[in-house]
Amino acid sequence: MNKLYIFLTLLPFFTQAQTYDLVIRNGRVVDGCGNPWFRADVGISNGKIVRVGSIPAATGKAEIDAKGQIVAPGFIDVHAHVEGDLERQPGAENFIYDGVTTLITGNCGGSRTDLRTMFDSLRMKGMTPNLASLVGHNSVRMKVMKAAFREPTTREQTEMETLVEQAMRDGAVGLSTGLIYTPGTYAKTAEVVGLARKAAQHGGVYASHIRNEGQEVRQAIEEAIQIGREAGIPVEISHFKVASKPIWGFSKTTVGLVEAARREGIDVTVDQYPYTASSTSLQSIVPSWALADSDSLALARFRDPAGRAKIRTEMLASLKKNGRSNYDYAVVSRYEPDTTYNGKSISQINKLLGRKANAETETDLVMDLIERANMKRIQMVYHTMSEEDVAQIMRYPNTMIASDAGVAQLGRNMPHPRAYGTNARVLGRYVRELSVIPLEEAVRRMTSLPAQRFRFTDRGMLAPGFAADVVIFDPNTVGDAATYEAPHAYSVGFSHVLVNGVQVVENGKHMGRKPGQVLLGSGYVR
Repeated sequence: MNKLYIFLTLLPFFTQAQTYDLVIRNGRVVDGCGNPWFRADVGISNGKIVRVGSIPAATGKAEIDAKGQIVAPGFIDVHAHVEGDLERQPGAENFIYDGVTTLITGNCGGSRTDLRTMFDSLRMKGMTPNLASLVGHNSVRMKVMKAAFREPTTREQTEMETLVEQAMRDGAVGLSTGLIYTPGTYAKTAEVVGLARKAAQHGGVYASHIRNEGQEVRQAIEEAIQIGREAGIPVEISHFKVASKPIWGFSKTTVGLVEAARREGIDVTVDQYPYTASSTSLQSIVPSWALADSDSLALARFRDPAGRAKIRTEMLASLKKNGRSNYDYAVVSRYEPDTTYNGKSISQINKLLGRKANAETETDLVMDLIERANMKRIQMVYHTMSEEDVAQIMRYPNTMIASDAGVAQLGRNMPHPRAYGTNARVLGRYVRELSVIPLEEAVRRMTSLPAQRFRFTDRGMLAPGFAADVVIFDPNTVGDAATYEAPHAYSVGFSHVLVNGVQVVENGKHMGRKPGQVLLGSGYVR
């Protein structure tokens, strides 16, 4: 048979336009790599990006007209705390409306130690975003040693290392520490190095809420770098900040420490949230020794006059060291015994109760509040940072964006506004209004950089073969609406959000769909 005849016969099959499950048209593509935006269509099939470029008309089973908006990879939040939250609120609306399509939980040393069970449960129940998890040092230590204020025995160290190794085989993406929290604060560096080595052997990352973010921040950063050096593991320093008024402006030095480590050959990166206030527990400002061993012993120390006096003295010394005369910077976010305290500072509550307006009575109030809560966590917002340091850290190219938040329940308590507006705030305030970093660079910090850090080889870019996690937003209107005074407000400007090719936000409305996947670390063993 004539070869030309065969070619001409089959030509229509070769030239027939490919069809797609979904085509996004008329957008300005920001691919996640830091490249300048360009005009292109995006073709998606079977949950994957198939083409980025010109796509013939009428080839999509469904189409989105992006109308000149930005089309970018879905954002990856490298520092979240959603254990238990996703089971209760699988839609994760506060994250999804902020453009986040993947969450990394298990941070600050706190995680589930039965990760395989958690992953199985989430797969069964379904969730809107993707999820990966670290294994937390504090949780592992509590399981083996409870709240013991001492070094582990050889047997205990081995048990902890075994738990970390099992978590890596269950799919953890690395090890996290919270060295400012009990019982992590009781651990010496060598203990953490031993656990980090196990995580490194299975391709993990070491993510750390370092031991101090104020006056001793230099030493804390150096410890994190040392752990990376000795364990041979990539280091991610969580919510990088300078949280002490007397050393505002020190971020040039702290960023320099990270960059010096990179020049040495140690793989160190950082993340931050774009706010001048942090959020953690009220217990974190109490000397860690006072919380050791058990809740009952801690309460006994609060009630013992000598113990209480020692706690008060150390708290006052710390307050003075951080350039503060009282606790007006410490605002209650969630206090279960009396929700009328939510949104009020320790100084305001002290005055409300008719106590003398001085630091001594406020330290007693802190202990009283913890005691009344029966040692349960009291969530706070701490106004401790400067805008200049936030901007300086954001300019550093190896800084990722993270919320340090959980799944928020609309209208409940007074959470930090970062739970709702982290990514939109970067895009609206720090890109559009202040020009701290360009749009394409901001998107890179939210997408390909975290994907590289946590070894998600098919996420974080708009390119053929990558998972179709996509956000579409208007760069002229995108922004955060949540404030410290009124934190329950979703971000604005995101018209569409896709997770694994499924539209979870259509024309600004969350559709309740649950296409999220569990993302497993490279050490996973079936």
